[in-house]
Amino acid sequence: MGYQYPFIELVELSQYKLQRGRIMNVMRTFVMGKNVFKEVIRDRIVYIIGFYAIILAVAFHAIPEFSATSADKIFLDFGLATMNIIGLIVAIFIGTGLVNKEIEKRTILVLIAKPISRSEFIASKYFGLSAVITVLITAMTIIYVGFLLIGKISYPFTSILLAVLFLILQLSLITAVAVALGVFTSSLIATALTFAVYLMGTITKDLVALGKLSGSQGIMQMTQGLYLILPDLSRLDLKNDAVYGIQALPDFMTLTINAGYGLIYSFMLLALAILIFLKREF
Repeated sequence: MGYQYPFIELVELSQYKLQRGRIMNVMRTFVMGKNVFKEVIRDRIVYIIGFYAIILAVAFHAIPEFSATSADKIFLDFGLATMNIIGLIVAIFIGTGLVNKEIEKRTILVLIAKPISRSEFIASKYFGLSAVITVLITAMTIIYVGFLLIGKISYPFTSILLAVLFLILQLSLITAVAVALGVFTSSLIATALTFAVYLMGTITKDLVALGKLSGSQGIMQMTQGLYLILPDLSRLDLKNDAVYGIQALPDFMTLTINAGYGLIYSFMLLALAILIFLKREF
């Protein structure tokens, strides 16, 4: 019995060190992610918000000239669509270059030499850019709602808010795709592939339907394979439902499942990016 207490103390000490190590890992990831956030914000990303405001101001005055009857709906749709396009461009062009930029400048050698794991490095890049996109979309949403209030345009607040939240989830998923592709290929190729994944991801359900209509077993298997591999981005797209009310917004359970789908897919891509990066030699 005399040896029991030192053994217990040893186990508790080991658990304490393990817990402290995890906390330190999270802190390092947070600090590096914060640096990524500051770096991207510094690269004139803030000007994009002003650019979005100018586009909305032009559309605000121009759309009624072309369509007086449905101008409100068109402006609602235009504001969300423009927000989506701008966020997509930021996610793809910056996301694909986050890792490659460090490799080309050889700063990756300095970072790896420090007590920073490669998984922390990739995670910080992803979370830093995701934070930038969240701030960017939030700022554009405030401007968007401001124009709606100025123009006294009626809008479904809850539906618009849900559409914006799911847009952030969708762009975070695309950021994970961009980072994963940018880990093992050049920025140019990664950019093209990420755009391709986005375009294919928006029509995966249509591809499956097209495969069934073709009547060919081979085409059906190919389209079903693409559906399983590619992200189903339609799950995270509520813009048309929110603006035009073509169909009722999904119920709470469906929204939760779709949000979980986006998060799980993003973290799977992040894990894949880390796995590939661990095997890279510099």
